[in-house]
Amino acid sequence: MHSAHHSLLQPWRPQAYEPSTLADNWTSGLSDAERVGPIGVQWSYLPTPFDLPPSTHAMRSQYKLAVVLAMVTVGSFACEPDRESRLSPARRTAIADTLTSMIRSAYDLKANDVVGRFMSLYPDTGRVISASGGRVTTTRDSVESGIRSFWTYVGQRMQNPTWIWGRPLVDVLSPDAAVITMTYRVPHRTPEGAPHTIAGAWTAVFERRAGRWVIVQEHLSEVPPEVMAGDTADVPAAHMHP
Repeated sequence: MHSAHHSLLQPWRPQAYEPSTLADNWTSGLSDAERVGPIGVQWSYLPTPFDLPPSTHAMRSQYKLAVVLAMVTVGSFACEPDRESRLSPARRTAIADTLTSMIRSAYDLKANDVVGRFMSLYPDTGRVISASGGRVTTTRDSVESGIRSFWTYVGQRMQNPTWIWGRPLVDVLSPDAAVITMTYRVPHRTPEGAPHTIAGAWTAVFERRAGRWVIVQEHLSEVPPEVMAGDTADVPAAHMHP
C-alpha cells in the first residue's frame, strides 16, 4: 500500500515517443476524411497525455468521438443566432409602445405645424418608399409634397378634425426594425358644416438609425367614400359617419 501511494505522488513524466510513431498509433485505422479535424485541420501529429501510446481500438474510438464532438461544437457556434437579435417579450412591447406613441403624437391635428409633425416620422436623408393611390414615390421630398398638398387642400378645410387610430398591429423584427399597421379615421365637418369622415389603413416599416426610429417604407390605402357608411371597423359609435 505504501508503495502504491508513493507511485501516485511521483511527478508525471511523459514517455519519449517518436512523433511519427505517435501519429501512426493515434490515427491508424482512420480514413483520409477522419484524419482531417474540424475546420480542415490535418491531424499529422497529436501529442498525448497518456503514458502508453494510444494504439488500442478503444483509444481510436475515443479519438473519433472527440473529432465528432469538436465539429458539432464548431457548427453550433456558427449556427447560433446573434444574441443581439433575440428580443424578450418586454423589449418587444417597449418598442411597439414607442412607435405607437410617436405616431399618435405626430398625428395630433390640434398641435402646431402639422406638416412638420407628420414629417418628423421620416429620415432627414436617404430613400423613403411610399405607396398610395396606386402610385409609388421614393424620396423624402415626394412624401413631404404629398403631405403638404393633403393638408393644404383637405386638412385645413376640415372643421374640428380628430385623428382616430385603430388597434396597432406591430411586428418587431429586430432591435432596429419593426412594422406597424393601423386603421385610421378622421371625423370632422366640412366648411359648410356637414359631418364627414375620411378613413383608411396604413402600414409603415420603421428602422432605427442612430438611435432614432424613422419610416423607410409605407403603404396607405383609403376607404372609398361609397363604402364609408357601411364600414364600422375600429370606429367608436360617436364617430360613425351618419
